[in-house]
Amino acid sequence: MTPAATAVTAKVAAHRAARRARWLPHLTGWGFVLPATLVIVGLSVFPAVWALLLSLQDGDLLTGGSYVGLRNYADLMGDAELAAATGHTLLYTVLFVPGSVALGLLLALALNLRIRLIGFYRTCFFVPYVVSAAATGILANFVFDPDFGIVNAALKAVGLPPMGFLQDPDQAMLTLVVISVWGGVGMPAVVYLAALQDIPRELVEAARVDGGSGRHVLRHVVLPQLRPATVFLVIWQTITALQLFDLVYTTTKGQPLDSTTTVVFYLYRQAFQLFHSGYGTAIAYVLFLVTLAVSGAVLWRSAR
Repeated sequence: MTPAATAVTAKVAAHRAARRARWLPHLTGWGFVLPATLVIVGLSVFPAVWALLLSLQDGDLLTGGSYVGLRNYADLMGDAELAAATGHTLLYTVLFVPGSVALGLLLALALNLRIRLIGFYRTCFFVPYVVSAAATGILANFVFDPDFGIVNAALKAVGLPPMGFLQDPDQAMLTLVVISVWGGVGMPAVVYLAALQDIPRELVEAARVDGGSGRHVLRHVVLPQLRPATVFLVIWQTITALQLFDLVYTTTKGQPLDSTTTVVFYLYRQAFQLFHSGYGTAIAYVLFLVTLAVSGAVLWRSAR
């Protein structure tokens, strides 16, 4: 072998060795995460495909039904009960999302102050979020009980008439919004608090040196820096609102007079109480597409 050929062979071998050294960490990492990834993807893809096939049938969860194609999806258009549940869900979403995000921002601004026992206060506001919705619903049943609840006892003590709350068709959904905001405001507060602490202190101090008051600094410096967190929270809280179920299940069961029946609770009733699993799955897929469209619209609007 000539010296030139030997040099070429050595160069090729060195290149292959460098490529192996570059890919080895990636292969090692995938070797660790691939089994878990396959399990997670399998547990996600299989139910999704099975549910899609189920939505094209008219059977229940126990026996196989006949293939009906898109009839379940067509039936959604004329379902008056589903339309009412959709209206209840939209009302809840319109009230819960802005309320929780705005209140979370106010709490974050307060929790970002340097005061004594600030860690204790932060924990107190976040604890309701980590409590399960089932426990929150059970507690709410006692607090808002028309006869023995704490809230009506307080109203009576100040001379105000008692309220129906969860047993009044005109007040039940608003009461659920209040309970949800109380239990879910910890998430926006923590996200906003982290975003506030990530704002460069020099930026705020420069705005104050230039003569900006606290109100102007908040509006023109702080809030623009919080825009990514706001987009994330609006999407997150919207998805949470559209999927409201557990709080309804543990408090009102969709009552009184179906005034708190949401889309997901109506889906549950169709699939697991009336055993119309194909129809219920069709509702689930439409809800998924709506959630995806809303999230995409918020991201597109934020990008602009």
